[in-house]
Amino acid sequence: MAKIMKYLGEFKMAVAAIILLLIVQAYCDLALPSYTSDIVDVGIEQSGIENAVPVIVRENTLEGICLFAEEEDEAFIRDHYRQNGDGNYELQDDDKETIASLEEIMSVPMVMVSMLSQMPAGDTFTKEQALLMKRQILDQYGEELSDMIVVQMAVMSVKAEYEALNLDVSAMQTEYLLTVGSKMLLMTVFMMSASIAVGFLAARVSAGIGMRLRNRVFRKVVSFSHAEMDKFSTASLITRSTNDIQQVQMVAVMLLRMVCYAPILGIGGIIKVAHTKTGMGWIIAVAVGVILLLVGTLVGIAMPKFQLMQTLVDKMNLISREILTGIPVIRAFSREKYEEKRFDKANKELMSTQMFTNRVMTFMMPVMMFIMNAIAIAIVWFGAKGIDLGNLQIGDMMAFITYSMQIVMSFLMLTMVSVMLPRAGVAAERIEEVICTEPSIVDAEQTEDERVEGKGRLAFENVSFRYPGAEEDALSHITFTVCPGETTAVIGSTGCGKSTLLHLIPRFYDVTGGRITIDGMDIRLLSQKKLRSLLGFVPQKGVLFSGTIASNIKFAGENIVSDEMMKDAAEIAQAKDFIENKQEGYFSPISQGGTNVSGGQKQRLSIARAIAPKPKIFLFDDSFSALDYKTDALLRKELHEKTADAAVIIVAQRISTILHADQIIVLDDGRIAGIGRHEELLQSCEAYQEIARSQLSESELKGGR
Repeated sequence: MAKIMKYLGEFKMAVAAIILLLIVQAYCDLALPSYTSDIVDVGIEQSGIENAVPVIVRENTLEGICLFAEEEDEAFIRDHYRQNGDGNYELQDDDKETIASLEEIMSVPMVMVSMLSQMPAGDTFTKEQALLMKRQILDQYGEELSDMIVVQMAVMSVKAEYEALNLDVSAMQTEYLLTVGSKMLLMTVFMMSASIAVGFLAARVSAGIGMRLRNRVFRKVVSFSHAEMDKFSTASLITRSTNDIQQVQMVAVMLLRMVCYAPILGIGGIIKVAHTKTGMGWIIAVAVGVILLLVGTLVGIAMPKFQLMQTLVDKMNLISREILTGIPVIRAFSREKYEEKRFDKANKELMSTQMFTNRVMTFMMPVMMFIMNAIAIAIVWFGAKGIDLGNLQIGDMMAFITYSMQIVMSFLMLTMVSVMLPRAGVAAERIEEVICTEPSIVDAEQTEDERVEGKGRLAFENVSFRYPGAEEDALSHITFTVCPGETTAVIGSTGCGKSTLLHLIPRFYDVTGGRITIDGMDIRLLSQKKLRSLLGFVPQKGVLFSGTIASNIKFAGENIVSDEMMKDAAEIAQAKDFIENKQEGYFSPISQGGTNVSGGQKQRLSIARAIAPKPKIFLFDDSFSALDYKTDALLRKELHEKTADAAVIIVAQRISTILHADQIIVLDDGRIAGIGRHEELLQSCEAYQEIARSQLSESELKGGR
C-alpha cells in the first residue's frame, strides 16, 4: 500500500484535483436525499409551505396570534410584520434565523387561532384568559404533542390562512416542487460532471504510473548483468513488467475513484444522519461494526492466497514460455502429452487459488447485501414507530435510509478495494524488487576511458571467477595475452568454462580474482560503453531483432555504421550473396527472433553485425558451428585479411575452425591445460590430443605432427 501511495505521490496535482472533484461529487450526492425529503415532507405533505410562519396574514389572524403569545414574543412578532394597503400584514424579514425564531414563537399560537376559529362566534378573550387556555391545553396534551406535530399543525393553519386570503396554494406547491426539482437536476449534473472528470484524471494517473513503472523496470533490466538476469528468470521479469504493473494500475484507479471517495461520502453521510435527529444512529453503528468484522476476517483468510497467486502466475508463464519455445524438441520426442500434463498441473494450481479467493469474495457480496437490506428493514421498522408517534416525517425517514445506504456503500467500496490491495501490494513489492536491485556490474566512479590507446591488446592476469552462490571457481588462475592482428582460440570439453571466459571480457560478469586489461588498463576502470565499443561480440546463438537486414547489421547505430561499412561487413561474413538475392536486398524484413531466415543466415548476419563497427577485439562464442565448412573457411579467411589489425578470440568446438590460430588455449575444468599452436599442442597437451583424436582422422593427426 505504501508503495502504491508513493507512485500516486508522483502525480500530486492530478491527485489533488481528483480529491477536490470527489468532494464536489460527494456534496452533490449527499444533497440529493435532503431534497427528496423536502419534496415529500414540504412539497407534498405541506403543499409547498416550508414553515409555520405565514408570509402574509390577515389582521384578525395576526391579532389572534399575538393574543396567545407572551408579551415579549408579541413585540417580536409585531416588529417583523407590516400592514400593506389591503389591510393585511406582510412579513418583512425572511432570513433563516428570523424565520426559525418566529416559527418557534408562532407555532402554538397559530394552532390556537385555528382551534379558536372552530368555536362559536362572539366569544372573546382577554390576553390573560388566552394564555391560561394555551397553558391548560399544553398541560393536557403536552406528552402527545411533539414539536414536529405542533409545527405540522401550524403549517396546516398557514395553508388555511392562505386559502382564506384567496392565494393559489396549488401554484405555490407547484413552484416549490419545480424549484427543488431544478436544484436536484443541477446537483445531478454537477455530480455527473465531477464523476466524469474524476474518471478521466484517474485513468491518466493510472496510465502514467504504468508507463513510468514499465520504463523504470525496462531501464533497470537493461542495466542488469548476467548475475541479475540469473536471479530473476525471464518469465518472472515478463510477469513483473506486465501482469504486476497492470495490477498496480487497476488498484490505482480504484484508489482514486473509490477509496478516496468512500471516506468523504461516509463521513458526509454520518454528519447528515446526525442532523436528521431520528434517534436511529445506533443502527448505522451496529452495521458498520459488523462490516468491519466481516472485512477483517475475509482479508485475513484471503491475504496468503493473494500472495501465492503471483508466484503461481510466474510459474505458469515460465512453463508456457518453455513449452512454446521448445515445441520442435517436444514434437521430436513425442512429449506432447507429458508437457500437457505439466502445463495442466500448473494451470490447475493457479485456478484452485483463484477459485478460493473468488469464493471468499463471492461470499462477501451477499453478506454485504444482507446487511444493507437488514439496515433498510430496521430503519423502516423503527422509523414507522417514530412517524406514528409524530417524532419523524416520512421524508426524513427516506433520507435516513438513503444516507444509511451511502454510508454502508462507502464501506462496501473500501471492502472491495481492500480485497484487491493484498494482490496489488504483492505486485508492487515484486516491481520494487526489480527497480531496487542494484546491478553488480557498474562503472567506476572515476573512469579512465581517455587513457586507452585503442590498439586492442587484451590480457588475462591470473583471472579467477566464481558464479554467485557457487562453491567452486568456474575459472581458476587464467593467464594469457591476445595481441592485435592475432587469432586466439579457446577449446575444451563441454562445461569447462569457455563461454564463461569470453563473457568476462565485455563484463557480463566481473572477475572474482585477478584482472583483465586492454592496452594495460583494467577493464573495470573503463566505462561499459567505452569497453563494449572496443568489442565485437557474437553469441553462441544468433539473435536478430525485428526490423530489416540493414537495421540489424547497423545495430551499433546509424551514426557509427555507414552503408559502405554495412556492405563490407556483410561481404566478410559471407552474407552478401543471400542478401542481394532477396527482392528488397538490405531492406528485406526480419521477423522477431529472425524466424524468417535459416540458422546459418542468422549466424552470418550476427557476425556481420559484430564486424560492421570495426571493433579492436572480436569475440566469437562458438559462432561458426552453424556454418558449413566451406563458408566457415571463407569467412575466417576474409576476416583475417580485412581485420588484420584486430585481436580475435574464438571459442570453438571444432578443431578445424582453429587449426590456423596463432594461439590455442585448452581449458580443462576451468584451468588452462595448454597454450600453443595446433602442432605444438598435439605433441604436448594430452587434453588437446583427446579432442583431436575424436575429430580428426589419423592422416590429419600425423599431418599436424
